Formats: sequence, structure tokens, C-alpha cells
Amino acid sequence: MTIQTDHDLSKHILVTSSKKEPFRLELTEAVHLTTADWTFLSVNTKEQGAWPVQGKELVVIGDCKYTLQEIEILPGILVNNPENLVLWLRCTHPPTFLPKGLIIAQIITTRGPRNTSMVPMACPVQAITEERPRVECEFTVGGETLNITALLDTGADVTIVPAQDWPSHWALQDIAGHVQGVGGLQLARQSKSVVQIKGPKGQLANIRPFVLNYKEPLLGRDLMAQWGVKIDIPDPSVDISTATIEERPTKKLNWLTDNPVWVEQWPLSKQKSKALEELVEEQLRKGHIVETDSPWNSPVFVIQKPGKDKWRLLQDLRQINNVIEDMGSLQLGMPSPSMLPKNRKLAIIDIKDCFFQIPLHLDDAPCFAFSVPTINREAPRKRYHWRVLPQGMKNSPVICQWYVASLLSLVRAAAGQAIIHHYMDDVLVCAPTDDVLTHALDLTINALIAAGFKLQEEKVQRMPPWKYLGLEIGKRTIVPQKLAIKTKVSSLADVHQLCGALNWVRPWLGLTTEDLAPLFNLLKGGEELSSPRALTPEAKKALERVQDAMSSRQAHRFDPELPFKFIILGKLPHLHGMIFQWKDIPKNDRDGKDPLSIIEWVFLSHQRSKRMTRPQELVAELIRKARFRIRELAGCDFVCIHIPIGLRSGQISKSMLEHLLQENEALQFALDSFTGQISIHRPAHKIFNQDVKFVLSLKEVRSRRPLKALTVFTDASGRSHKSVLTWKDPQTQQWESDVAEEEESPQVAELAAVVRAFERFPEPFNSVTDSAYVAGVVSRAEQAILQEVSNIALYDLLSKLVKLVSH
Repeated sequence: MTIQTDHDLSKHILVTSSKKEPFRLELTEAVHLTTADWTFLSVNTKEQGAWPVQGKELVVIGDCKYTLQEIEILPGILVNNPENLVLWLRCTHPPTFLPKGLIIAQIITTRGPRNTSMVPMACPVQAITEERPRVECEFTVGGETLNITALLDTGADVTIVPAQDWPSHWALQDIAGHVQGVGGLQLARQSKSVVQIKGPKGQLANIRPFVLNYKEPLLGRDLMAQWGVKIDIPDPSVDISTATIEERPTKKLNWLTDNPVWVEQWPLSKQKSKALEELVEEQLRKGHIVETDSPWNSPVFVIQKPGKDKWRLLQDLRQINNVIEDMGSLQLGMPSPSMLPKNRKLAIIDIKDCFFQIPLHLDDAPCFAFSVPTINREAPRKRYHWRVLPQGMKNSPVICQWYVASLLSLVRAAAGQAIIHHYMDDVLVCAPTDDVLTHALDLTINALIAAGFKLQEEKVQRMPPWKYLGLEIGKRTIVPQKLAIKTKVSSLADVHQLCGALNWVRPWLGLTTEDLAPLFNLLKGGEELSSPRALTPEAKKALERVQDAMSSRQAHRFDPELPFKFIILGKLPHLHGMIFQWKDIPKNDRDGKDPLSIIEWVFLSHQRSKRMTRPQELVAELIRKARFRIRELAGCDFVCIHIPIGLRSGQISKSMLEHLLQENEALQFALDSFTGQISIHRPAHKIFNQDVKFVLSLKEVRSRRPLKALTVFTDASGRSHKSVLTWKDPQTQQWESDVAEEEESPQVAELAAVVRAFERFPEPFNSVTDSAYVAGVVSRAEQAILQEVSNIALYDLLSKLVKLVSH
């Protein structure tokens, strides 16, 4: 039985968003579903979109690609008219937020001709069961109402009301004839007045019911015809097979050759051959590989997992990778957990075997073929190729990033308040409340499971501390997970591994370049990774400092209500900086609360690109790196940069800052478009005052104008190898000279002459040279930091010059 409902009860917020089949139905307004009840939506006819061509019936169903997992769409068929469409949907796990623009269903045209006899309607259905179908009705005569529960009887021509239920003051009249079939033959009595009978959904009928001696009210066909009641006898059920026809999209590889690459399989031991056969059978059962006759081939091998009686299947894809075009990284690094608002709860999902759930493009799959060797060639070898992303293919990580990100994009739209971090096979969900977190986590898990990913419930972390990408995240703090520091170093490869691990934890622990310099120095020397190395006493002390930092230092999750600041710390030649937040709490009110939140430490490279680098350039490089980093992290700039500038007055004026910028191009670029504050003071905190303070001086010993002082001329000859300086003695007015022989180049020889001039004349003087190289070196020498050079004589001269000019 179906009862027609009012179309006007629905919300008119649907439009079609595609111009060809299937026609997607999307929302023009956001919808918040707070219960599991059915909701009615209809088309906004003012902007209905590209509605399908008229003339056919339409099938309305959910869209397996776009409809969210917790949304149920009631399928239906309607005549092609947007004004008649009513879409029924409900949320299985409320509450759910459906954003504007979300596609929630699709329309497909039927192949047959339009059936014009059908009138489209949205109708609730009451199934016929063993129980008798009864409905509640409202009888109205002359403004007086009577509520009756009556039986629907399709065999009754007319509606019957028992005499005991009929109000005595409602007039009746005798009718010639009898009523048959209700407890025998009875004289007919009928209501004098027309009775309005209202159904449970507001349906109306106006009839004159019969009143007889009977046990219960009957609603006959006279009433049901006016209500629009229909009987639907379904066709016999037919067993059919259904399938979701949806291509799982993936990226196609670009190949640098049209010629197949064949690398022959090498023989394996009996033990490894048996392990390989078992692993291949396992992958075959899982559908990850298929048999093939591909003209491509790459060797496979197995390695035993550490401490386990299990093996791992690997394929040598080096030659294949050589003929694949690089896709380029989509994610240049891991997301920083410092950008998770403090005190918000998290949940972390670890996707199992992520690569094996992502399909290769059908055209690319045969290129990743391999052969399973047999002992003594006793049988033809079997050959297979991968259907999913193979480990070792250089673009597998990029495709994995793209694929998982495409699944999570709808989740981000539906859970707007949640933060979702995704890096390879780890997904982190952060939300302001438990309800939002649960909702976002459910959406994420459903999206991943629907795409075929395997998730282990016991590996979904819901309680602190959360372990994520090698870090341990608390409600406010971030520390590296327990890091095994390799103290046994015997080769350059060991040093590379050690320094790589330390570089990874530096931003959270503040391990300065000065702290790690003895370890970095071990990287110098031979380029062969097998070249011998040993820890020096200084390197061992550096490792002790690292261990101490790992047990005592930490970074923090940010406070959304506080701005970001940057401060320059350290001493020459190793400056570093800190991105931080500061909460103004009076010292007396701190009560153990630390006003400092360390977001991240910023370091300069251990190896500098220039032979001589001025302190201003180091400061500029730190500021540039820090501003770039905060834009990466938070999409904003600092409100304040603390630069340790030495001033007598204690305040930096606008003119002083302009002078500093005019004198240094690197600082001009570093502070370009900066609208925040420049401060020369450090916040009152022990971490800012525990080291020797570096001070950037605004004064220079070099004058940009000639001095009223002695003038010294320097020159050198490449032919005679002579290094000369000459000057006019102010006392005798005689020209004096200092000549020395130098075996180096003319530039180095003239530099030696300038160094002798600084040694000879401690008072101010004018230096005149015809060498642009020497003039540039002298102008940059004050407080400069030197990069080691292979020419020992040149390095000694530069060291002397820096010391003489700076002191």
C-alpha cells in the first residue's frame, strides 16, 4: 500500500553538476543531519543545472564514488521532470555535516521509452503482513471530531462504522435495501451528513459512511479511492548478480622507451627458492599478481626478516626505474605535529600494506613482470606481473600519496573542524571535541575501508601519548621516540647514518651546529662510503650532549590564540634560531607555568657556500629560513623578530634599522615585506640566557669615504713573484716600501701585502689596490667566518686579515 505525500515538505537545494550521464546531484546549501530519520530533498528549479534531456524515465541512486559511506539514498524511478524529483536520504551514524557542493546521488536515464501513464510521487509503503492493516483516522462532522482506528478492507465496497462507535447525535437515515457480508444481512443505515475523514498523513476523503452492528470499523474502497491508496503486487523474485562498476583511478607512468627491458633472473638457493614460491602463492591468492607472458622482466629475490622465521619478497627494479619518468614529489616532507593545537585529542591510523591496495595502471602492469626460477631448469619457469604498486618502483611513493589524498579529500570537506595529517601510510586526525573527532575518524576509516585498505583496530591510537612518524606526541609536548644512537662507528657510511638520524631530531631538540660539529667533521675526507672512520674524543662528548638533550628537551604544540615569534641565538661562528610562542604571564603568577612554547629550531648549514661570511649575512640567512618555514607551517609571518643588535641607547630607531639594511643587501632580502616588529631584547627566560650572547654591531671599522690619514698602496707581480706595499712617510715625506716574494698567484701575493700593511700600521689608514679580489676580501673581513680552503697559505692569510681587521 502506498500513500502519496506532499512535495512541498522537502528542501529545494539540489542541482545537477554534470552535462553527461551519469548526472550528479549536488547540494546548493549545506545540510546538517542530526538524526537517523529520512530527509526529503528536491531540485532547486531556479538553478537546476544541466538537467537530463526530456523524454525518458530516470533512475535515482546513490553514487559509489561520491556519496559518503554513512549516507543512505533511497533508489527510485521518476518521469524526467526536475519539479517532480524528491530524493530520500538519511544518515546511519548521526550527526553528519554535508557541505555545500557535495555530490550525494546520481541520475541515470532508462533505456526504454517513457511511460507517460505513471505519475511520479514520493510514497511511504506499508507492507502486508499477518497482522491486519489498521490506520488511525479523524472523522469530522459540523466541526466535531471523532478519532477512530479502522481496518483497511479492500473487499468492502463502502466504509462501515460500528453503531456503538457512532455518536448518537450524528443523524442517520434508513436506506432501501440491505448490506451484505458483515455478519450476515443487515438493514442499511447511512450518515445523513457528508463526513470528512482525514488519514494519518493528512489524506482527505469526503463520504457518507454506513453505520451497522459490527465489531470494528472498516475503511472501504469508497474512501481508499479518494485517499489514493494503491496495491502493489510485486513480480516474482529473480536471482541476479550485482556489482559496483567503478574503475579505481590511478596514475599512468610516462615511459622513456618503447622497447621492453629484460634483466635475467639469477639463480637462488633451495631455501630461498622455496620461500619465493610460498610468497608468490600468497601474493597470487591476494590478487596482487597475475600470470603473464610480458616481454619485460626484472629479477626477484627474498631476504629474511630480522629475528623472524619469515621472508620478504623484493624485486630489483633499478633498470626499470631508469626508463620511467620521475613524477616529482607531491609532499616534500612530513607534516609538523607542532601545528596541532595544544590539548586537542588525536587519533592515528596505520594503513597496513598500503602499496598493495593501490592498483597499477593496466597499461603499466606488464612492465613489472618477474620469473620464478626452478632448480636445474626441471620445469618451465612461471612468470607473473604485479597488479598493485610494487615496492622499489621509484614513483610508488608519489602514487601512494596522491591516491590516499584523493580518498581523504571528501573526508576533509565533510569534517571541516577536524585537522587531518596524511603522510604515506600514516593518517592523523585531530579535532576540537570528542564528537567531532569520532565523526571525522569514522569518516576516515570508512573511506579507507571502502577503497580496500586493511586497517587493524588495535593499531588505531586513540589515547596519549600518540606515536607518529618517529615522534611521541602528548597533549602539549612533542619528543622523538626512543632513538638508538649508534656509538660504534667504523666507516663513512656509519657516520652518514648517525648524522642523518641526528639531523632529523634537531628541530625538536635544539641540537646546535656547535654541538654536532665534531660529528659533522667526520664526514670530511674520502668519498667512498667504506672509508674508515672512528669517533674522536670530541665526537664522543658530542654524543653525550645528544643523549642529555633527548632526555631533557622537547618541542610544543602551538596555541591558536598566540602569535609566532623568532629569535636569533648562539655565538659565532654557529648561530641558530628558534620559532616560538610567548604567553605574557607575570613572574609572580606563573606558578610553574612556562610562558615559552618552542615550535621549532632553525639551523644554518654546517658547510657555508662562501669563503668569508659576515655575521649580518648569517643573521639574514636565519631570518630568511625562519620566515620561509613559518609560512610553510602556519601560512603567516612573525609578529616579532628578535635580533641581537648592540646599541648604547637600548632602543633601535627606524633610522638605525634603515642604515643596517642599506649596508647589507642580504638583510634587505631577508626582511622584504616584513610588517612586524624588530626587537633587540630577549624575553626573560633561562633558555635565552644560557649561552654567550652574540651581538650584531651597527658600527664598522671600514670607512666608505677617504680618511685624512696615511695612504698605503699595494701591488703584486706574477712574473717576479713580488708582493709590494709602499707609502709616503708623514715625518720624512719620503716614500717607503715593503717588498716580499710570494710563490702564490698575483691576487694572493697582493693579499699578503695588505696583511703586512695591517700588521705594520695599527692606526687608521687608506688602502689602495688595483685588485677587485683583494678589495672585496678586505671589505668583508670584519668579524667574518671563514670556510676552510685547500690552499693552506691562502687560509692563513685570510685568518690573519680577519683577526687584524676585527680587533
